[in-house]
Amino acid sequence: MPKRGGNIVVIGSSGPSQFLLTNFILGREAFSKDVYSIAASQKSLGELAGRRVAVVNGPNLYDKDLSKSKMRKELRRSMCLSSPGPHAVLVTFDLEKISPNDMKTPKLVMKKFGETVLNYTIVLLLYDGHLRGRALNDRVMRTDWHLRELVEQCSCRYHIFSKHWKNRDGSKELLHKIERILRAVDGHCYINRSYQRAEESVRNEERKLQKKRQAEMEWTRQELEVQFQGDELRWQMDAYNASVGAEIWAEAELENRWLRTSLTVGLGVGFVAGAIMGMIVGSVEGPAGMAVGGAVGGVVGGTSGAAIQVAIEHLDERVGPHASSFNRLLLIASLGNLGSECGKRVF
Repeated sequence: MPKRGGNIVVIGSSGPSQFLLTNFILGREAFSKDVYSIAASQKSLGELAGRRVAVVNGPNLYDKDLSKSKMRKELRRSMCLSSPGPHAVLVTFDLEKISPNDMKTPKLVMKKFGETVLNYTIVLLLYDGHLRGRALNDRVMRTDWHLRELVEQCSCRYHIFSKHWKNRDGSKELLHKIERILRAVDGHCYINRSYQRAEESVRNEERKLQKKRQAEMEWTRQELEVQFQGDELRWQMDAYNASVGAEIWAEAELENRWLRTSLTVGLGVGFVAGAIMGMIVGSVEGPAGMAVGGAVGGVVGGTSGAAIQVAIEHLDERVGPHASSFNRLLLIASLGNLGSECGKRVF
């Protein structure tokens, strides 16, 4: 029986590297070679060097197709899927395509997951070139200063894996590096305030779902008691309880109050931002324009949690950057007051 390995969160900056890494860890094609991004965080179960692991893929951090509110919700979802916390965070890059923007990734990971998350982080480099062994490691730590800087931010923890993910020769080496992280943090998974909220929300949802299915579960247990006896009954009962428990937990991870709150807050901020935007733009056309602009702007803004920036951009397009300077300040001040009220609830 494989040993328990824990939770691994995989994050990508861009491209398919994080999905090829997931295939490498699991030893199967969880993602096709054409996948460059995912709309929602996903969890996959498998084995790494004889240990059971749960691999959680979050969104690519620089995905331009995800709004800020959607990105926030998906990062929350990845926390719920990896609660009570990850034992390792793997940040992936394509070694041949690292850009200056990628140098900001560790700082961005800290911003999204917490200040001490880099203690649990390993840089994973996707590579399919001609260099091997010492020459390849020298390139990372000596030749390319930007690579060295990137790796040093994660205490020089890095691992190089091949695009040919079916060759898992490096799987034990990767597991050993993860185990070294665990020894350094005394075997504990990474926990911060957001992860505590995630676990609490998942467990609360789990209890609700158990209560909701209580009658169904009791009926099934009674049916098992009619069909089986002795050791066979105990085996069937344990198998059923484990199956239902895993099903309920999986549902609670994907749908719980913390995730619903992030969506509701985003829509609320967007609605008010849109209403303010519409009223300001409408004021240029007079009192009637304010009324119509406020109503329409509220509807439009309510469709996006990122309406603040959209509002300002549309305002500039409508009345020009100079004429809107006062209105821009009014808009930002109004949204700032709203943000201070909602900030404690937003990721």
